[in-house]
Amino acid sequence: MNKVILVGRLTRDPEMKNTNSGKTVTRFSLAVDRRFKNKDGQKEADFINIVVWGKQAEFASQYLSKGSQISLSGRLQVSSYDGQDGQRRYVTEVVADEITFLSSKKDGGNSANTQHQSNSEPMSVMGLDEDFHLMADDDDCPF
Repeated sequence: MNKVILVGRLTRDPEMKNTNSGKTVTRFSLAVDRRFKNKDGQKEADFINIVVWGKQAEFASQYLSKGSQISLSGRLQVSSYDGQDGQRRYVTEVVADEITFLSSKKDGGNSANTQHQSNSEPMSVMGLDEDFHLMADDDDCPF
């Protein structure tokens, strides 16, 4: 099974393009806080590349902007290409199939689920704490 669920904030405005075959694709990066603090007591984040296709790509481009807080579900995809220097390059990204708009940067995180776009049933936000972090028991931590 290949299922990814993320909650985070956009690090830049979405970039929408059309492929040569006419399909709409939007790309952006999502900053997702790690659950644990580093040795200096600071929170760290992972910056994850997101790809959205079709109607959802249009939704993302129109309604999301840098700083927007969203939840999304999708699948992890790894692809490769040969760089100009002849070296094989690998790209890992999440292909989103469901996006829930949680808040904008202007809201300060106060509104929840103001926009929702999905090809499936709405994603539940159960299992998230008040800061929209996924909750898990410390026993579930792999390290």
